[in-house]
Amino acid sequence: MTRPLNILTLSTLFPNAAAPNFGIFVERQTAELASRTEVNLTVINPIGLPPWPLSKHPQYSEIGTIPEHEQWRGLALHRPRFKLVPKIGGPKNPLRIANAILPLARKLHATSPFDLVDAEFFYPDGPAAMLVADALDIPFTIKARGADIHHWGNDPNCREHILKAARKARALLAVSEALKQDMIDLGMDGDKINVHYTGLDQQKFVPIDRTAAKQELGVEGPLFICAGALIPRKNQKLAIEAMTAFPDATLMLAGQGEEEGNYRALAQSLNVSGRIRFLGGVPHDELPKLIAASDISILVSKSEGLANAWVEALACGTPIIISEAGGARELVRSDVAGRIVGQDSRAIVEAVKAILEAAPSPEKVRDTVSHLSWKNNGDQLLKIFQQVVGSS
Repeated sequence: MTRPLNILTLSTLFPNAAAPNFGIFVERQTAELASRTEVNLTVINPIGLPPWPLSKHPQYSEIGTIPEHEQWRGLALHRPRFKLVPKIGGPKNPLRIANAILPLARKLHATSPFDLVDAEFFYPDGPAAMLVADALDIPFTIKARGADIHHWGNDPNCREHILKAARKARALLAVSEALKQDMIDLGMDGDKINVHYTGLDQQKFVPIDRTAAKQELGVEGPLFICAGALIPRKNQKLAIEAMTAFPDATLMLAGQGEEEGNYRALAQSLNVSGRIRFLGGVPHDELPKLIAASDISILVSKSEGLANAWVEALACGTPIIISEAGGARELVRSDVAGRIVGQDSRAIVEAVKAILEAAPSPEKVRDTVSHLSWKNNGDQLLKIFQQVVGSS
């Protein structure tokens, strides 16, 4: 094909003014792909809003003010609304999303025909992309990232939608070898699945003078960080519990979410609240300095695909303590990178002690992710899309 590929990217995960860090890894991947001369990219980010009066709830009211068409950090975005039914509406979301997108997609397709629909999250994006691609009579691909398989894939009301979309998709992507195996175990064709690792900004996430950075933060003694949404799956409570064993240490929680109240109460009950900093939603550009200042990054999630927080910590020269989840062993191949532990605060304590007693050099930690970059991520993604369109 001599002309650029005309790709329609569909993603319910994408940053916006109300949630600037939400799905930022999708934004980074999309921006990299859009920078290629071989590609013309249109991004549709469906926004789910519940019916009135739930739409007036503070959780949704700010989202409702987001423009339906806008320039976002150099990308032209369409943000059509679809009806969201909280808690119970999951099985019908793909159809609602497809119905919200199709009028716009048909109009754009008539002006400049799309070659491919690219879904950036398996559910509900994948089945919705299938419906849109069927209507436009073009191929589609789906990328799996973790919770979309581990949560929605285990929901009996959504699993068949997922498997049907997987069967009809021209290609599937997974963020780790471990997630690929989970997809195969769910019933997907392994020959279709490409392992597509996350990218990484190697210029932004770098080691710094840790001693000076701690002083600037007003921290003495060991400094730990948990970067991620404060939700049950991320399991930050284990790191809070582990703090009882380190009376001279400080823990930063960079994120916000439904568990914040419970975590604050837990810290209070354990008498460690004075050494735990709830930072809220830290802008992504401010994260590198906080991570690089930390002696250890702790994120013992219940499930993951391949957490960007793990990769970014390693790039900053900060060893990680993580769970046996997703692609953990694809990152932590030696003690230089950190430790893989069970879902137990005592295991975290032992891992922290081991790392503090024999701390690896930040440069050696960083070397463990030297192969990851947004350029490599974009090169592979472009190749996959070219193969899909070339075979259609």
